[in-house]
Amino acid sequence: MSDYRIDDGMEVTLHFTVKLEDDTVIDSTREKEAATFQVGDGNLPPGFEAPLKGMTGGESGRFTITPEHGFGQHNPQNVQRLPRDQFEDELEVGTVMSFTDPGGGELPGVIADIDERHVDVDFNHPLAGRTLIFEVEVIDVRPATTH
Repeated sequence: MSDYRIDDGMEVTLHFTVKLEDDTVIDSTREKEAATFQVGDGNLPPGFEAPLKGMTGGESGRFTITPEHGFGQHNPQNVQRLPRDQFEDELEVGTVMSFTDPGGGELPGVIADIDERHVDVDFNHPLAGRTLIFEVEVIDVRPATTH
């Protein structure tokens, strides 16, 4: 056990579970290896890191993460209407497809609506607009080492 507390420049090992408000589990390390990350490295959104600050090894916590601090609010401008003839496959509402963004990167989109001429694709993060429950069990906190 260390005396270090979670803050910028620290490496943290913890188990976590992310749930919806109805207790549906979205992601968890409970059945697998604990997660190790450096505070501020971008592996966790800032809204998930902030409540951890000051915790130390052996402590547990349960935090409510609002959409503003999680994956943002659902933005209607992130829903794009595309011509139906751009799609070769049979489509179903709810299907996740990969698209290429203007910079050449991959961007996941969810088929939101289909009619004879158009397909609406939602590029919001699937958890946008959702309040999340973030449960953590801190295993270890130590100064981050640069490799």
